[in-house]
Amino acid sequence: MQATQTVEQRDDLESPPSAIETLIGRFDETAFDAPQGRVRIRLVVSGESEWDVVIDRGRAEVAAARSQAAPDASLTADRATWERIAANLRSGMEAYRAGRLVVRRNLHLGVGLLAATSGASGPERLRFERVETPLGSLSLLTAGAGEPVLMLHGLGATKGSFLPTVAALAGSFRVVAVDLPGFGDSVKPLRAAYHPPFFARSMVDLMSALGFERAHLIGNSMGGRIALEIGLRHPERVGRLALLAPSLAWRRQRPWAPLVRLLRPELGLLQITPRAVVEAVVRRIIPGADSSWVQAGVDEFLRSYLTPRGRMAFYASARQIYLEEPHGAKGFWTRLAALKPEALFIWGKRDGLVPIGFAAHVRATLPSAHHLELECGHVPQLERPRETHAAIAAFLKGEIER
Repeated sequence: MQATQTVEQRDDLESPPSAIETLIGRFDETAFDAPQGRVRIRLVVSGESEWDVVIDRGRAEVAAARSQAAPDASLTADRATWERIAANLRSGMEAYRAGRLVVRRNLHLGVGLLAATSGASGPERLRFERVETPLGSLSLLTAGAGEPVLMLHGLGATKGSFLPTVAALAGSFRVVAVDLPGFGDSVKPLRAAYHPPFFARSMVDLMSALGFERAHLIGNSMGGRIALEIGLRHPERVGRLALLAPSLAWRRQRPWAPLVRLLRPELGLLQITPRAVVEAVVRRIIPGADSSWVQAGVDEFLRSYLTPRGRMAFYASARQIYLEEPHGAKGFWTRLAALKPEALFIWGKRDGLVPIGFAAHVRATLPSAHHLELECGHVPQLERPRETHAAIAAFLKGEIER
């Protein structure tokens, strides 16, 4: 179902550029998800004009931007890029990756508008949706057709960190990038443990809700650790595992462990960290990424972190990562040796959070696994997308064998 475009005009302003009129004229509410209801998205034609798209109850209306009304999301590109986007959604994704299209404040809404105005109508089209699970509502970005692939983001990130991966794999697989519980636009339960078993259960429930008996899993950072947990606990539900700089239990002494055990994640209901500190952390995580990705990462982190439940989920998850036991009967490294699904580990040689030295320990513990080392930091899919996605695609297709 497409909403009727409405264009408000004023005597002193021209009508929107034809590319924007084309996009809004084919708005499809079934591909768009607005958790908060009515939203305002600003479309900026660099050096020329600004236009606001107001989406409410399945209708999209476009009018000249009003400076006093802050948008929920903004998309900025030059006129030529907008024309290419109107002609082909893939051009929009390529422009976004290259920095010619800048999406700020809320990737879920900004990219969601692109998906909803693409003109595509098949089940494989890019779309945003919500799925109900026993835990609550989970927010998804889906595209493509074929074997299912579930993508799990890292600590403090959202499904938006897998936008390039979705674009790269949607031609061969049915890809689903999810906001993990506690993050992005998904449910944020107060009493959840936010440890690997909790996340693993929630993802298996999501697979069941989607009708997936089995799925390949791709996980970055904390998402990689969750993917491993699913592979260990539910190997029958997993095809192959692609693990991008996965967070793994520390093998050395953790001097702050006694203090961290005393800290309560519930403090996150009150405490707020300044944006400058958050931005510095994100720049450390993605040192080689384009500045637009860094800014988008900060925006996405803050969307959750600036809510009390989002802060609590972040602190609880970080606490569990630091405190995970490495050895013993229930220790991570002891259990890892029993992993059954085939796994590909992709490491960043300049990763400041998961040092490349972990690769040697994985090789010793899991000699059957595949490894790829890249000149990047902690987020290979953003920093080295071509090499990362080529390796993942070949691996998931069975073109890299043990």
